[in-house]
Amino acid sequence: MVQFFGDNLTCFRGGRIVFADLSFSLDNGDALVLRGPNGSGKSSLLRVMAGLVDPVAGAVTWDDIGNGSSIQSDPDAHHRHIHFVGHADAVKPVLSVRENVSFWAKLRTSAPDVDGALSALGIIDLADVPGRFLSAGQKRRVGLARVLAAPAPLWLLDEPATALDAGGIEALENAIRAHRAGGGMVVVSTHQNLQIDDPHRLNLDAFPGREQAYE
Repeated sequence: MVQFFGDNLTCFRGGRIVFADLSFSLDNGDALVLRGPNGSGKSSLLRVMAGLVDPVAGAVTWDDIGNGSSIQSDPDAHHRHIHFVGHADAVKPVLSVRENVSFWAKLRTSAPDVDGALSALGIIDLADVPGRFLSAGQKRRVGLARVLAAPAPLWLLDEPATALDAGGIEALENAIRAHRAGGGMVVVSTHQNLQIDDPHRLNLDAFPGREQAYE
């Protein structure tokens, strides 16, 4: 059964059509990889999926929220279903790595698995290090650890491999694989060749006015 889907979505930004009549569907365990050059609308689509930007046409829907109505009908329920990781890592410089992850995770659950998340991303040894001393790649791992510490069915990841070294990319790929194995769903915007098993693919360079490239 399809759990999360978009129907005939159209998005305007800066006075231009970013994409039009775009549709997708995801079931439990699915992954969707967004590809396209800069400015093709990958980040805009992720923000529409996250409920941060309203489409000018079409709707994004959960099968089990509001009897299939759009996410705008119950934004709080939608936000409980997702994790959105954008370009900014939102690491507070005065807090330790553990405190940074715990701060965000406790907004979702009273008992987050913070150390488990840090271990999975390979940064448990940095748990007590203040955020201001972290490299860009380490900050990225902290941002991704928030996703693991407090589970949600759908991950929306915008260029998650940015600044990651080979070890960080492997940890990210393993986290995505484990999330999907447990029935979770992932949408990833990336310019890198992440190893994601059997994903759907959406080429946003096909918009607007060209044939959709959704597989």
